[in-house]
Amino acid sequence: MRAEVAPSVSAVPYSRIRELAEIAMRMDGVLRLYFGESNQPTPAFIRDAAIAAMQSGYTFYTENAGLLSLRQEIAAHYGRMQGVELDPLREIVVTASGVQALNVSIRCALDPGDEAIVLTPAWPNGSAIVTMTCAKAVEIPHALEGGRYRIDWDAIESAVTPRTRLLIYTSPSNPLGWTATEDDQDRLLEFSRRHGIWLLADEVYDRLWYETDRLGTPVPSILRKANRDDSVMVVHSFSKSYCMTGWRLGYLIARADLAKQAGQLNEFIVSHAPSFTQKAGETALRDGEAEIAAMLQRLKENRDFCMAALAEMPRLTVPRPEGAFYLFPRVDGLKDSFDFCKRLLMETKVGLAPGVAFGARGEGSVRICYAADKAILEPAMERLGRFLKQ
Repeated sequence: MRAEVAPSVSAVPYSRIRELAEIAMRMDGVLRLYFGESNQPTPAFIRDAAIAAMQSGYTFYTENAGLLSLRQEIAAHYGRMQGVELDPLREIVVTASGVQALNVSIRCALDPGDEAIVLTPAWPNGSAIVTMTCAKAVEIPHALEGGRYRIDWDAIESAVTPRTRLLIYTSPSNPLGWTATEDDQDRLLEFSRRHGIWLLADEVYDRLWYETDRLGTPVPSILRKANRDDSVMVVHSFSKSYCMTGWRLGYLIARADLAKQAGQLNEFIVSHAPSFTQKAGETALRDGEAEIAAMLQRLKENRDFCMAALAEMPRLTVPRPEGAFYLFPRVDGLKDSFDFCKRLLMETKVGLAPGVAFGARGEGSVRICYAADKAILEPAMERLGRFLKQ
């Protein structure tokens, strides 16, 4: 008799984005628009800061919650950008990536058998982590009205059961580019308070916002409205704003009791984020504003270029994104977005993410990451248009 893999593991689905990416990574010359990252390297001043940190001896263990100096820098950053006062000792936990911040925050909120409402289409990792805790992800899709997505409040209320413990949303959204309004935030907070559940806001893309007079101004955080007693968690990452996807550095901001538990869980998952990476994160927060402003200008131009190109293609409906760096066009009549993306990849070497990867109502769409250079976007749009016409 041999031991078997735990049955609960099989309930966690394989990422359809990764499934397609694994095929693409075995091919040459692919125009990679399936991952949520730029093809630009991490800015030199951040790389230099990591090297200097290693040379200065930051190669040892740190606190489970991360270096206090980084937590203080995060608190100062939120004070400057959001007008929010945070306690770096009690309310901030540094993590080894944004997804690990999701991991510890969800684990702190859910027990096996609990339920989490997840607003979708969304990055699949949130629902997958809920499943990994042996809890149930209840996906509630955004409604598309008048070219803009909105929260389906009636569906959310109907989804609440005695086992509901958490609601997860992303603003700006991956993959929709949708951004929560102030009214949305007020209603989400009221919903959390009334039902006595945790509210988890994924704000990883908060600096990538175009509906503002000054590019680089962050999307207002839910923390502006929450008080110290609210059951609110905010997940963040250095990956998107600072082109640090491979560095695996993120953080969680939460009520003090949950943050304490999350820091303790770090010990049993990853111990802590790498010490020299944390020092580089401090430099990114302090000195990164000029880089962010330049990146936002480039991203806005890329978004507008891709929107114009897609408008000329048949069978597409393309809601205008307000933030992040994705387009999520719907393809009329498309029933199998993974097959579509695989055929597109094999025939044209353009790599897009299938909409089915993003949960309820994602099928029938594809996700395009427009963070790449024009030298990649231009041929990708041309090949996609030709493929659709065929």
